[in-house]
Amino acid sequence: MSSPEYSLKTLHTFAIDTAAHKVVIAESPQQIVAAWQECQQRNLPFLLLGEGSNVLFLEAYNGIVVINRIKGITVSEDDHVWRLRVGAGENWHALVTFTLQQGIGGLENLALIPGCVGSAPIQNIGAYGVEMKDVCEWVDVLDLNSGNVTRLTAAQCQFGYRDSIFKHQLQHGHAIVAVGFILPKQWQPVMSYGDLTRLDPATVTPQQIFDAVCHMRRSKLPDPALTGNAGSFFKNPVVSAEQAASLLAAFPQAPHYPQSSGEVKLAAGWLIDQCQLKGYRIGGAAVHQQQALVLINLEQATAEDVVALAHAIRQRVGEKFNVWLEPEVRFIGAEGEEDAVEVIA
Repeated sequence: MSSPEYSLKTLHTFAIDTAAHKVVIAESPQQIVAAWQECQQRNLPFLLLGEGSNVLFLEAYNGIVVINRIKGITVSEDDHVWRLRVGAGENWHALVTFTLQQGIGGLENLALIPGCVGSAPIQNIGAYGVEMKDVCEWVDVLDLNSGNVTRLTAAQCQFGYRDSIFKHQLQHGHAIVAVGFILPKQWQPVMSYGDLTRLDPATVTPQQIFDAVCHMRRSKLPDPALTGNAGSFFKNPVVSAEQAASLLAAFPQAPHYPQSSGEVKLAAGWLIDQCQLKGYRIGGAAVHQQQALVLINLEQATAEDVVALAHAIRQRVGEKFNVWLEPEVRFIGAEGEEDAVEVIA
């Protein structure tokens, strides 16, 4: 087989210099199916990407990378809710901006999250107290073998913390082609995090929350157009109440968020920061100076640099807090996705 020759550097936000055998820009479900069939016939791996904002390519990819660019936004309403049908290839932040321009609130806490709409259910993206599961009504899923599209309800998507059915039963042989949103007209602000707690709940508007979220994100997160990164590199760990109590006894100032399950979510960025790792560098990869949760491509980083850095962070945090971080970013090897925890352990 010839060596991969199509550069992926501009197709993922980490901007690591790697390649694939072929790249297909898909503007319809039929084009995705055609690329899948070619992979089946030629026995090649298949990878579907949106804007590549949550992946790390470990090496050159031996198959076809399909870039989902299925577009389209339609809006309907009744007396109580707005409903949106959005193509999976639409830019996420552009969607949030569009809804506010239409006078529709509900997505403002999720402003400036990088990536495409079709990636949002996979990760069950979330920020500042709102998750995808709170605003999603349905997801249209394309079966790549049959070409049929099935609509899953939000409940059928099995949303969890940065998790969904699309990471498990529907991980292979399926593609998200559209997402349905349901947003109540009786808008309720969510103001439980960061600068949002300082806004006045009696007078606050969706636009004010949007502006505050954009300010918070821009002040601490690097712009991937300028500095390669994949956003939050690690998941915020969720630990047992007992483990949280033990940790808080030693570090009472640690941010912690009790969950409905009885477990407690910790702040991965805080844990990394306590290990004095901001600015820590291995090769061309570094921990971002303003936000320890973000690893950056500082200077022509290789995948090996990023993996070594992630390993060092995981070890340092684990030794100090007995909490073992797991990557949120998907690790892609030559033949497909690999277990990120195993790669950095």
